[in-house]
Amino acid sequence: MSHASALGPEGDVWMAFLGILLEGAPYLLLGTVISGLIDAFLPRGLLEKFLPRQRVPALMIAGLLGLVLPVCECAVVPIIRRLLAKGLPLSCGLTYMLAAPIVNPIVAVSTWSAFQGQDPWWMVGSRLGLGYLVAVSCGWIVGRLPVKKVLLENVVSPLGFAEHSFQRLSDRLSHAATMAMHDFIDTGKYFVIGVLIAALFNTQVLVQPSVQEAVINYGAMDAIAIPGMMLMALLLSLCSTTDAFIAASTQGVALSGKMAFLVFGPMMDLKLLVLYATIFQRGFVARLAIGLFGLVGMITYIWSWR
Repeated sequence: MSHASALGPEGDVWMAFLGILLEGAPYLLLGTVISGLIDAFLPRGLLEKFLPRQRVPALMIAGLLGLVLPVCECAVVPIIRRLLAKGLPLSCGLTYMLAAPIVNPIVAVSTWSAFQGQDPWWMVGSRLGLGYLVAVSCGWIVGRLPVKKVLLENVVSPLGFAEHSFQRLSDRLSHAATMAMHDFIDTGKYFVIGVLIAALFNTQVLVQPSVQEAVINYGAMDAIAIPGMMLMALLLSLCSTTDAFIAASTQGVALSGKMAFLVFGPMMDLKLLVLYATIFQRGFVARLAIGLFGLVGMITYIWSWR
């Protein structure tokens, strides 16, 4: 049996792969450029001076940073690595990482546009509010864990490194470009692996008649729509700036399922599972995925009682 016939229409797989890759790669590049600039220009410890000393207020502010630094889920991963190296507490870093792809003006506008005729303001407010609540809650929980049980050793070790000293602006810019290139190569290879896995699921699993029939028959039930749409978000691996249009166009699915899709997807999908593994220990990534699945499911189910 040939490779193409074993996987189905080969063109479908590679078209899906290129579609996700071209959608996410520019944001990943943007994130690595920002991470390089952070490494070159942001003094270590400066962020800590602007955050409250109390954990909860600090987490609440971290969850809103996406309003001033709006990035999608692909771009935020390399940025977090640099922010942690510059002294941002792990709990605040995780909160920003989970919140920024949802709590930002670009996603608010795209969600409002997608849900025209479906109470758009309620959907925008609910998506940003629930995403913020989940991110802050996760940051509070992770803040109680030892850093060495969460981060990889090569991420922990730079936290104690001395600051770079630069004599000229050109030296800083050169260093920023070097670090951006390093981060792009380092995270890009894992991003490609995640995209390929997502493309295979999109073209070989989600198109199966049995899967589509299940959506039609059971999509209106909250107890099935919520976990089902979260699983869909995990597999589709869409960008948070465009996923609202997919959710809004899904026929026969309960609104709670659509909301779960919009909150869970930007926090956890196949490509993010691979990207997270460049920063966090694999055991923690698995626990984070399970925890987010349960927390988002519970919160959106309660939200459906409105």
